[in-house]
Amino acid sequence: MKNLEYKIHINAPKQKVWETMIQPGTYEQWVAASWPGSSYEGKWSEGEKIKFVSKNGSGTLALMEVLKPYGYISAKHIAVLLEGGKEDYDSDIAKGWVGTMESYTFNELNGETDLTVEMIINPEWQKMFDDGWPNALKKLKEICEQ
Repeated sequence: MKNLEYKIHINAPKQKVWETMIQPGTYEQWVAASWPGSSYEGKWSEGEKIKFVSKNGSGTLALMEVLKPYGYISAKHIAVLLEGGKEDYDSDIAKGWVGTMESYTFNELNGETDLTVEMIINPEWQKMFDDGWPNALKKLKEICEQ
């Protein structure tokens, strides 16, 4: 597994950054900068499962392991979602994806927030995230600072 880290400084309080990041309407806006048509199904709550999906229902299923409001989120990816939302735990793609970890840390100082995204992934996924996260975070920043 490989550790990746992406950071951005946002001129907004961490509560606004948090809410902008996870509210369905704004989530879809900032994620679209890198992964158009993506959304989620479920609740951002500790112990809950959440589906990150494309328009055709494919995507990933994650377990929200830790969720400290306005401070920290940690999710473990537990399945790949095939078109139509069928859960896949055993294919080669699933075996390369299951176990991926994703976390978000929100640190605020003087009403401004440093957001850090950390991923622990199979190296085969690195290019997708290296290409995607900077654009997505730039869009999140833009929305938060409006």
